[in-house]
Amino acid sequence: MEKFDLKIGMFCITFKAWKHGMALNYIWIAFFVIAFVFALVKLIFFGDADAFKTVVDSLFSSSQSSVMDIALPLAGAMTFWLGIMNIGEKAGAIKFISRIVGPFFSKIFPEVPKDHPAIGNLLMSFSANLLGLLNAATPLGLKAMDSLQELNPKKEEASNAQIMFLVLLTSGMQLLPIAIIAQRAILHARDPTDIFIPCIIATYASAVVGMIAVAIKQKINLFDRVIITWIGGITLLISLLVWCMTHYLSKEQISTFSKISSNLLIFAIAVIFIVGGLIKKINVFEAFIDGAKAGFETCVKIIPYLVAMLVGIAVFKSCGALGYMNDGLRWVVSKAGLDTRFVDAMPVAYMKPLSGSGSRGMMITTMQSYGVDSFAGRLGCIFNGSADTTFYIVALYFGSVGIKRSRYAIPFGLIADAAGIIAAIFVGYLFFG
Repeated sequence: MEKFDLKIGMFCITFKAWKHGMALNYIWIAFFVIAFVFALVKLIFFGDADAFKTVVDSLFSSSQSSVMDIALPLAGAMTFWLGIMNIGEKAGAIKFISRIVGPFFSKIFPEVPKDHPAIGNLLMSFSANLLGLLNAATPLGLKAMDSLQELNPKKEEASNAQIMFLVLLTSGMQLLPIAIIAQRAILHARDPTDIFIPCIIATYASAVVGMIAVAIKQKINLFDRVIITWIGGITLLISLLVWCMTHYLSKEQISTFSKISSNLLIFAIAVIFIVGGLIKKINVFEAFIDGAKAGFETCVKIIPYLVAMLVGIAVFKSCGALGYMNDGLRWVVSKAGLDTRFVDAMPVAYMKPLSGSGSRGMMITTMQSYGVDSFAGRLGCIFNGSADTTFYIVALYFGSVGIKRSRYAIPFGLIADAAGIIAAIFVGYLFFG
């Protein structure tokens, strides 16, 4: 009886720790422990003398790239876009946007007042991600997270609004997966754009499931007339855009449309904010400088979080655990009498929550190994476009505002990722099976 009580007590402690944001702590520890165990097994049982060298090499290379290839290059984009956003805020553009989307966002972000600048910042961030404006999406997202932090009463613990925002980001909702299409074109796919609609369906499923899961957790009424109207309207708009592009544009025209619309929009946002500041008679240059000062400071602040997470992911990836996971999954699927072709592309799905560059590498490897127009090659592309890098996003966005307790953000982000993976498998078989 005492042993049983002890087990119940340990379970309660573990559950409370997960609930209060220790999930990231345990996952980070697991990366290193698993890597050590796998490297040790390779050394002792398989005589792999380079097992630990491979892991250590990945440790040093990832710690360097975290700073030199990610944090420092991000500083320039952060500095520019935070300057532009400060102009927009002083010119009243953010408040104007907030009034438009305020009724909807106030329902799914009930902690945020309707006319608060955070509403406009959230919309700017979602729009940049939706349109694939990668250089602008991260700075705008960090600005939105910072504005939500202003409303957060517990500065070291993620608020409900911040968790909803992060989970929606992890869904990777994007209308124009241009990077994936470009990579397929480089590898001479017969039709590089044939994964366009499957990617949109999968990532939309990820976003909707993630939002519903968090809404249930936060006791948000999803049957509210405003929520149903907005989600229905967004669904109709996306469906109409996809239908028009696939029926009236060739693959070359889709690529051209994507390139023109993305670059036009990103520059138009900057120009509109600057002109708006001129009309409002504010000192535009001074407003830009005031906002830009925070860019470099933010990038310096996130370096420890990036190094910690990306090094952990790198050593886990280098130990070979993913290969064993895939072999185990293939065995289970075959024993269940199901088709195992989707398993060939699963390494992309494993890597996506962990590393964007890792998942892109896995996607390219899958296309090269099985054929760019093979089922596995196409499914790998859909996996890559169905979600975003949950652990990187948690480290980057929460780290930028000093949040140490992520609460249930990671498990619910992974729920959105899982929904995207499952949807990707279904649409993969539907379109290419």
